[in-house]
Amino acid sequence: MAANDPGFAPMPMAEDPLKGGIEVDGIPTEEHPVAPDQFDPKYETSKWEIWAYYAYYIGNNGLTLFNFAPTAFQNLLYQAAGDSEILHFAGRDRTINSIVLLSNGISFALQIVIFLVIGSYADFGRSRPNILIVLSIVAFAVGFGWLGIHTADKWEIATGMYIVGLIAYQTTLTFWTAAFPGLARNTPQLRDKAQAYSAGSITRDEYDFADMMQRSRLSNMAFYIQSLGEIVILAVIVGVLYGVNVRASQANNNWGLSVLIAFATGVWLLLAVPWFVLEKRRPGQPLPPHMNIVMVGLWQLYRALTQIWRLKQSLLYLIGYFLLGDSLNTTVTVIGTLQNSVVVYDTLTLTYLLLVGIAAQAVGIYGFWWIQRRFGFSTKTMFNAVMVGIIVLDGWGMIGIWSQKFGFHNVWELWLYQTFYGLFVCPWYSYSQIMISEVTPRGKEFLFFSLFSIIGKTSSFIGPLVSSAIIDASHGNNSTPFYFLFALSLASMLLLVLFVDLKKSRIEQARFLEDERILREKLAGSSTDGNGTFKIG
Repeated sequence: MAANDPGFAPMPMAEDPLKGGIEVDGIPTEEHPVAPDQFDPKYETSKWEIWAYYAYYIGNNGLTLFNFAPTAFQNLLYQAAGDSEILHFAGRDRTINSIVLLSNGISFALQIVIFLVIGSYADFGRSRPNILIVLSIVAFAVGFGWLGIHTADKWEIATGMYIVGLIAYQTTLTFWTAAFPGLARNTPQLRDKAQAYSAGSITRDEYDFADMMQRSRLSNMAFYIQSLGEIVILAVIVGVLYGVNVRASQANNNWGLSVLIAFATGVWLLLAVPWFVLEKRRPGQPLPPHMNIVMVGLWQLYRALTQIWRLKQSLLYLIGYFLLGDSLNTTVTVIGTLQNSVVVYDTLTLTYLLLVGIAAQAVGIYGFWWIQRRFGFSTKTMFNAVMVGIIVLDGWGMIGIWSQKFGFHNVWELWLYQTFYGLFVCPWYSYSQIMISEVTPRGKEFLFFSLFSIIGKTSSFIGPLVSSAIIDASHGNNSTPFYFLFALSLASMLLLVLFVDLKKSRIEQARFLEDERILREKLAGSSTDGNGTFKIG
């Protein structure tokens, strides 16, 4: 390998898993191949570490800054605007939905800057866990801060809280997610497969399939367990809502939303601590000569942006991820604004809807994983199935442009939407991340996850702005963005289904890592010993 996987300890052969052998189309041809992953018992993934990883995700479930905070924000906008439903924001009068979409765009634009600064050098040294801890502390502060924001006159402060909260939620989720390939590849199960591959009892394809299934299992089970935990949290929240008596008055409803955000934040804080303590601080890549941690981050980001053209399958997936992520993120935002309007921001109804959605999500993600495990389907096949669900969702919303009987205009549709979304669309959040790990060279996980996040935030920045402009141009028809979203989803699905080939991607990654190994040798003035092992220095 060109560099150590962030989930593995430095070992003598980690710089060159082929021991000087040659490759044909990225496949070792030597008589005794060496597995691409190197293991140190000190960094072996434990059962408690995996459960701590799951626990963090149960806490970071989105109820705080992704579900209830947007509702609280939009609710205050609605009360501040009154019957006109117009407020002066960012230099002009805008509708409530237009303000929400524009705020989303601003948030995602700022996230791009943050990922450019911190994302690219998270593969180096041992500071990666600290980045997640700091970002989580910011998220906790924003979540508890909502206790002071529950009146209409503070809608402008609520706007800032909403924007910063989205940044904190998305960045913590990205850095948490990027850890799962290293966890999966340090498990005893994959160690056994690596030994079997080195002994010649299984093929490279069989080893890669085991690697894929281990990553898929960890990602899907995290999502499934998070869904079950979120159901329990929502059940408690229903009791809190009755305690606050949110239906007694508008002021009580406003206060209830702030209390829910703070309560869910407290749960997140408690469940995050085990991961902060139990995560094994596995070393990342060593710093190249004459570079500090800031310089190497910028250098690696530059390398990724300039060299990704050689990773054609990674680039194709990056483009498709950009387009489909844009469509889905904006679709969820548009449907969310329609949903809030239909139920008139009733907190109890919104909580019940979330309960149905999360229960369906648990069934959906476990069902997808069971089908993949039972029939041995590839990640790509499961990902294709999820894309069909996204197309159906946008088509459903598009009908609402010209009809009030169908297209997210009725309460019964919202119950159906939550069920369908949980069963057939929510697996996107797991399988899209597994797909990123499929097209990411080993040892570059945090860089590539950050790179994909930057692209995802760019798409999420463009989509809301376009949708906001479409709503304004249509004189306030909040369903008109579905024309744009349906076309975008269809185009991205065709690109991903027809042109992304994961087997070709693995071959490209092997060549990429070999070329980078040679570059590192030149930079460090390295030499080779008789076995073909590179010695730096």
